[in-house]
Amino acid sequence: MAKILFVVTGADHWTLADGTAHPTGFWAEEAVTPYQIFTGAGHEVVVATPGGVVPTVDRASLAPDVNGGQEGADKVVAGLEAFEELRRPVALEDVDPEAYDAVFYPGGHGPMEDLSADPASGRLLTETLASGRPLGVVCHAPAALLAATGPDGVNAFAGYRLTGFTNTEEAQAGFADKAKWLLQDRLVALGTDFQEGEPWAPFVITDRNLVTGQNPASAAPLAEELLRRIG
Repeated sequence: MAKILFVVTGADHWTLADGTAHPTGFWAEEAVTPYQIFTGAGHEVVVATPGGVVPTVDRASLAPDVNGGQEGADKVVAGLEAFEELRRPVALEDVDPEAYDAVFYPGGHGPMEDLSADPASGRLLTETLASGRPLGVVCHAPAALLAATGPDGVNAFAGYRLTGFTNTEEAQAGFADKAKWLLQDRLVALGTDFQEGEPWAPFVITDRNLVTGQNPASAAPLAEELLRRIG
């Protein structure tokens, strides 16, 4: 049995360019589906958040229209209720990355607010990447990669092929003209080789031990790829 660390945003809002606090958190499907895949295979999941706060779910991610209808929405809500580890997270600052066999970051706009500048998360990402252990990051969670910059100013993920929530998807979601910055732009500026699939369709990129997914639909195939790598 493997031990998998879920690093989840502790933010309950995302500050937009005009200073407005947009309610957010983690995206339900991106946490629930991988959790079910990993635990269904017999693995243990531990949740970590900045400061050990209980994470907030983005209420928009519970709506029927983003879950394929009411039945899908009900399944996601039931999945959240069964995800007990979300209600007892450990503090990200206290995490020893060597204690885990793999690390996974679900998205939502929350990581744009906190994990993008969180030094503890940045260290965890850098150490996990260097260790060769599987590292999965999906949708907006690649914002956390922005904090993985060393004292020399070089980001640990520079030169890696990866993906994340695209400018096109952010525009279609209605936030591209409201955001302080766009994830795709920042990842490109880091020197990553950003790959872009069709909007909203599953799209997963692997490069060495890094596995990234573009959007919520990519959470399941990303988790399945991590599962294969865990063995």
